[in-house]
Amino acid sequence: MPRSSSAPSLARPLIASLWLACAATLAQAEPVADVYALAQKEQQPLLDTLRDLVSIETGSKDIDGLNQIAERVAGQLRQLGGTVEILQPTDIYRLDDTPEKIGPAVHAIFKGTGSKKIMLIAHMDTVYLKGMLKDQPFRIDGDKAYGLGIADDKQGVALILHTVALLQKLNFRDYGTLTVLTNSDEEISSPGWRSTITKFASDQDVVFSFEGGGTDGTLRLATSGIGSAYLTVQGKSSHAGARPEGGVNALYELSHQVLQMKDLSKPEQGLKLNWTVSKAGTNRNVIPAEATAQADARALKVADFDDLEKAMQDKIKNHLLPDSKVELKFEVRRPPLEANDASRRVATYGKTIYQELGMPLKVDEKATGGGTDAAFAALKTRGAVVEGMGLSGFGAHSNDAEYVQLNSIVPRLYLTTRMIMDLSTGKLK
Repeated sequence: MPRSSSAPSLARPLIASLWLACAATLAQAEPVADVYALAQKEQQPLLDTLRDLVSIETGSKDIDGLNQIAERVAGQLRQLGGTVEILQPTDIYRLDDTPEKIGPAVHAIFKGTGSKKIMLIAHMDTVYLKGMLKDQPFRIDGDKAYGLGIADDKQGVALILHTVALLQKLNFRDYGTLTVLTNSDEEISSPGWRSTITKFASDQDVVFSFEGGGTDGTLRLATSGIGSAYLTVQGKSSHAGARPEGGVNALYELSHQVLQMKDLSKPEQGLKLNWTVSKAGTNRNVIPAEATAQADARALKVADFDDLEKAMQDKIKNHLLPDSKVELKFEVRRPPLEANDASRRVATYGKTIYQELGMPLKVDEKATGGGTDAAFAALKTRGAVVEGMGLSGFGAHSNDAEYVQLNSIVPRLYLTTRMIMDLSTGKLK
């Protein structure tokens, strides 16, 4: 009898503690459910915004179209309560192909009650020429939404706008500042806005960049740096038949220079240099007085570009024809984005959020493909920079096959919103 009477007395506190643990778990899950439910309701408004954005043609050199989309984005951010300004470029980094005019950027700040600084970036410009909209209008077909520039990167702009809207509907303001920046020159290597991105990102705790996540929604912590080399050779023209010895053949010298630089790639460390364009001469019977060549360079570390340029400058001192003049110009069009511990920590936390949805989330620490504006954001910040926060999709830069996957909208809204909330409240450290 004593044993049977003591058992309930021991069980009561155990049951009570289990009940409290269960209640605590339910209490924690409830706001998550709220976020998910609102993310579901936000899908159609996001698609409406995406339709509007796709319906504005915004090639990187189409200033009228870029001004129009900037006004559209700025207006929506003002409606959400942000302090918004449309900026015009003042610090343009002139590259070989930089147009005379650069389009605007939209900058918005939402002030909260906390301390964390979070920045969301995307770009409004596309690679398409004016008049191509008729060939790729916005349309929904099955589980995909198609449109001109929809994947690269108008989905990113729309996703930012509706993440902010979702936070507003949740009445969440525990961040310190939430900064939004959308620029209009990413497709031409961001000559007008690279310094602004770097400046605004320098004191942020986290920068989320909303380029698309590919077909499987992968987050990227590293991107390739992109460089260009321009080789110019000055020789001397002369009659190719009657007096070739009177000339200095710029084509010969150019060929010599290109060949002596053909082995500067270091694929094992991600450094690549490939000569891709060349031009020489004016007439078949004239010794060419000038020759030019261009090369594409890729690197995974900023220092590798510095070393490559030094090696190339050293190489051009060796001439085949002593009387020729050789000049080399090297541009870092976009620095590489390198993974760091802060970015790994944030991306790993993102995996746990996706697990709540029963979904896997891939994180890639190795650079693949081209670079993005995330690399400019990372230049002077110690915080995390995570690329690929945008919707899943495919077909960027294609004429009639660019799309985003509709089933990625709710998970991405949920992911971004939860990341901002948990970072702001200290759950994501």
